[in-house]
Amino acid sequence: MKQKALPVLLLVLVTCAVYWQVGNNQFVNLDDAMYILENPQVRAGLTGEGFIWAFTSTYASNWHPLTWLSHMLDVQLFGLDPGPHHLVNVLIHAINTVLLFLLLLRMTGAYWQSVLVAALFALHPLHVESVAWVAERKDVLSAFFWMLTLLLYAWYVERPGRGRYLLTLCAFALGLMSKPMLVTLPAVLLLMDYWPLGRMQFGKAEQTRHGPGSIDRTSFPWRLLWEKAPFLALSAASSVITVFAQHAGGAMASVKAVPFTFRAVNALWVYVLYIGKMVWPLDLAVIYPLPATLTVTQGLTAGLFLAGTSFLAARLAKRHPYLLVGWLWYLVTLVPVIGLVQVGRQAMADRYTYIPLIGLFMMVAWGARDIAGDSRVRRTALSSVAVVILAVLAVLTGLQTRYWKDSLTLFSHAAEAVQDNYIAHDALGRVLTVAGRFDEATHHYAEALRISPNDESSLVGMGNVLVKQGKIEEGIAFTKKALTMRRGSADAHFNLGYALLQQGRQQQALEQYFEGLRNDPENADIHHIVGVILGAQGELDESIRHFIEALRIKPDHAEAHYGLGVALLRQGKVDDSIGQFTEALRLKPDFAQARLSLDEAMHRKNRSR
Repeated sequence: MKQKALPVLLLVLVTCAVYWQVGNNQFVNLDDAMYILENPQVRAGLTGEGFIWAFTSTYASNWHPLTWLSHMLDVQLFGLDPGPHHLVNVLIHAINTVLLFLLLLRMTGAYWQSVLVAALFALHPLHVESVAWVAERKDVLSAFFWMLTLLLYAWYVERPGRGRYLLTLCAFALGLMSKPMLVTLPAVLLLMDYWPLGRMQFGKAEQTRHGPGSIDRTSFPWRLLWEKAPFLALSAASSVITVFAQHAGGAMASVKAVPFTFRAVNALWVYVLYIGKMVWPLDLAVIYPLPATLTVTQGLTAGLFLAGTSFLAARLAKRHPYLLVGWLWYLVTLVPVIGLVQVGRQAMADRYTYIPLIGLFMMVAWGARDIAGDSRVRRTALSSVAVVILAVLAVLTGLQTRYWKDSLTLFSHAAEAVQDNYIAHDALGRVLTVAGRFDEATHHYAEALRISPNDESSLVGMGNVLVKQGKIEEGIAFTKKALTMRRGSADAHFNLGYALLQQGRQQQALEQYFEGLRNDPENADIHHIVGVILGAQGELDESIRHFIEALRIKPDHAEAHYGLGVALLRQGKVDDSIGQFTEALRLKPDFAQARLSLDEAMHRKNRSR
């Protein structure tokens, strides 16, 4: 027990020491708003309505109810203070590190190798994105259930029984409800059967009661595959739900936009790039755009490297089974996120390596042990090298964590770290626009469009900031070009409507807003502005309907409460309007117009008595 306690304590302390600074970080303008700040279900904390929503919603193009519930719990406990939300991620990462150590120690009995793998997992800079990004709670949370499932599986293998099997299956199901990345875990269970559990004895007949029922097979591996059938069924169900959610949310790129041949070459190339970043973890960024071109030579080179490494690992498997298991762990666990099913505009992402790198770390740790052999000199030398490498990784992780301080720092670093990173420049433009730094925003949008002239997001952003600068015709031109790239862009229709309003073309603006709603009926901001325009035109009933719809989607929309109050007051519903003005002021205490309107409504009420 004492032998385990010391490394556990050290792993937790070192992990927390390296990551503790994230407690001072802000939410970033990259899904944090969608997941927390602008999500009314999450902002309400733990509620019955929120619980049902978490299990029935595919919001944010995902079905991960446990992730939603974890964010709701954070808000319930800490409100919207970003520090504690970040520190919960750190705590889960530290727990995952400990579970990984205990798992490998239990399965292999190899003390120092288990410590080294856990330490590499805890301190590698590629894992910063999963830990320092609040919206990536799904990474650390799903990894917790990944480790727990493997631990319970090892427990089940030691003493097979229906109860232990079902516990393992339940842990796996909870992991899938945190992030569908776990769909490859059944394959990893089979790898663990081969090594280190030693359950694959090909050619031997056996009758057993492993798994959910009595199985009689003449081939031992077939029995193990049957044992994984319920896990595979859950993986298949999760995959179907995920594809549906991402397709419904418009997150999946079409084959026309990103051809399959391009995806295949990119996938092979990225497998190699991840290994390079594991060995040399510099110039890491929050976004790596899809390259403009990829050559067949790159695909062939990467494919030959992967095939050669796979062949070598298979040849050495009899004497060094950890090489084959670690390598296949890496290859298999990356499959869901390697880009064959393209989601978003990125070619790769650091967060995708959170679980896959464990396989490579196992190869390194057990390989170092074999290289050292029984030589005390080699053992001492390799131990010293390991300590130096871990110290360097800890420093690099600490530095990488600082880039997550706020949105401006994060995207500025990404623009510097990755050449021609038009997505980072686009993100910087948005951050600077919100900050009112329009000239700087224009510069970054221009840079994004220089690199990728037809990027719809940058075209919309440039159009928006130009209108805010009073260059309305120029802004309209950029926005209309964005609509030629994607006619269903609600953001483009919203911005074009705003620009037309600035020119006094109210009816044409309204047409753009209605078009935006056809493409995005759940857009609270568009419902709000439509309500304002209809109210100004005297169509109060329709105006009220849109304000109510905006508040259904976003209950804490202070401006929609105010607009609804104004419409109700004009209809003579004084008491109802007072309620809306009061709520607007509760949500936004410095809302001067709401204060004046509330005073007017109270005056009318007192006068009517």
